[in-house]
Amino acid sequence: MKILLIDPPFYRLIGYYNRYFPISLACLAGVLQKEGHKILIYDADCNIHPSKMEFSYLEDSYPLYLRLLKDDNHPIWKETREIIHNFNPDLVGITVWTTFTASAFKIASICKDENIQVVMGGPHISLKWDEVMKICPDVDFLVKGEGEEAFLELVKSIEEGRTSEEKDELFRNIKGISYRWNGKIIHNPPREFIKNLDSLPFPARDLFLNKNLYNSEDMGLIMTSRGCPYNCAFCATSIWKRKVRYRSVDNVIREIKLIIDTYGTRQFTFKDDSFTVNRKRILEFCDRLIEENIRINWECNTRVDHVDEELLWKMKAAGCNGIKVGIETGSERVLKLMNKRTTLSQCREAAKLFKKVGIYWTGYFMMCIPSETKEEVYQTLNFMKELKPDFASFSVYEPYPGTALFKIGIERGLIQNERTLEDYYNILPKYYYFKDIMRRIDTMDNEELKELEFEIKKAFHKYNMSFLRLMKRALSRSKLYIREPKILWDDLKKFWSWK
Repeated sequence: MKILLIDPPFYRLIGYYNRYFPISLACLAGVLQKEGHKILIYDADCNIHPSKMEFSYLEDSYPLYLRLLKDDNHPIWKETREIIHNFNPDLVGITVWTTFTASAFKIASICKDENIQVVMGGPHISLKWDEVMKICPDVDFLVKGEGEEAFLELVKSIEEGRTSEEKDELFRNIKGISYRWNGKIIHNPPREFIKNLDSLPFPARDLFLNKNLYNSEDMGLIMTSRGCPYNCAFCATSIWKRKVRYRSVDNVIREIKLIIDTYGTRQFTFKDDSFTVNRKRILEFCDRLIEENIRINWECNTRVDHVDEELLWKMKAAGCNGIKVGIETGSERVLKLMNKRTTLSQCREAAKLFKKVGIYWTGYFMMCIPSETKEEVYQTLNFMKELKPDFASFSVYEPYPGTALFKIGIERGLIQNERTLEDYYNILPKYYYFKDIMRRIDTMDNEELKELEFEIKKAFHKYNMSFLRLMKRALSRSKLYIREPKILWDDLKKFWSWK
C-alpha cells in the first residue's frame, strides 16, 4: 500500500521554531517499510523560517492559530492538499496531540475530499479515543497506545479483506484500534505493549519529505526506552501503566553509529521520559561510548532524585553537555499536589551537583496549578533564582486529559471533560477543557491571574537573557559549533527571534 504519514502544522502556522522530526511517525514508517509498503512522511510542522522562539509566550499566538486554521487559502493548507493529491495514498495516518487537535481534524477533512481513508494515533487519541470517534466524522480508524504492531495489522487487514464481511472479521481481531462499521463505532480491547523494543527497526529518517530541511542535530533524536515509572499529576503517563521498557545498550549504540555515518551527527538528544531511572544501564551506556571512542555530545531529560556525583561525572566524560529536569514549583505543598515525589531539598542538591560537575542544565517550572495561590507562584520565582539554572523554562499549566490534575480540576468545577468538533476549531488550545476561560484557577480572579502571569513570564525572560547564561549555553555547544559552523549561524538566528 501507499501510506502517507502526517504530522499536522501548529508551530509552523504561528511562526514558532520547532525542533527535530516527529519520531513516532518515523518509528511507524520503519515498521511499515520493512513489510514492503511505500511510505512517505510529511512533517507539515517543519518550520525553516521561524520568527519566534520564546515559548513562555507561545499561547499569545493561539488566536493567530485559530484564524489561520480557518484560512483555506493559507500556503500551508494549499501545500498539504497538493502533497496529499500528488502522492495519492491508499491510507493517511495522522498523529494527534491535544494542542493541535484541530489541525489534525482539518487534515482528515482534506483527505476525505480526496476519498482517502484516515487513521489517527498519538497521545490525544490514546486518551480521548471515544470522543474523537464521536465528533470527527472524517476519521475511519484510531490506533490507541503504541502504534507499530496495531497499524501494521490494520494495513494487512485492509489489504486482505476481499468482502465487507471478511474485513469486519479481520478488524474485530485487531487489539488497540477503534473503527466505524455499518454506522456503528467499534472499540476493540487494548493492545499489550511491545515486549522487545530491539525487535523494531530504527526510525526511518530517510522517508521524510524534504529531509534536507533538517540539520544533523535534528536527526540525532533518539528514544532509548518507553514509559515512566512515575505518576506526576500534570503528566499523562497513565498510558504507559507506570512501566519502563528498555532497548539494549548494543541496539542504541548501533543506531548512534548509523546516524553518525548517515547524517554526520555529533549532537544527540535522548528523549526518554527520564533517562537515568536505570542507573546501572546508563553507566554501561557511558562506558561503551568511552571504550569505543564514540565522540559525541548529548543531552537528556531526567529527575533531580535520579542523579548523583559519580553518575554525572561519568555522563560528562561520555559527552553529556545538557540535562533537563523538572523543578516545577517552589512550594512544597504544590509539589506534593503534583505527586512529583521529589522535594525542594533534592532540587537544591541536584542544582549543586550540576554546577560542581559543570554540565549545562535546564530547570522546568510552571504556574496556575489548581488551588495554587499567588504567594506560591512567587515562591516558584524565588526558588528559580535560588537554584540558578543555566536556563529556566517556564510554562502556564494547561489541563490535559488523562492526568490527575485534570480530575482535580473537574472536582473543583474548573474543567469539563468533553468537547465538540466546533469547540476545537473555536476555542484557544490553552482553554480547550476549561469550563469558563475567565476562571482558570480557583484562588484568584482572571485579571489578577493575567497580571501575575505577565509579571512572572517577564521575570523568567529577563533571567534567561543575562549575558552569563547566554555564554554558558554557547560554551556547552562549542564543540558542535567548531564541527558545524552552520549550526552556530542557525542558533544565532534563533536567539534573535527569542530575545
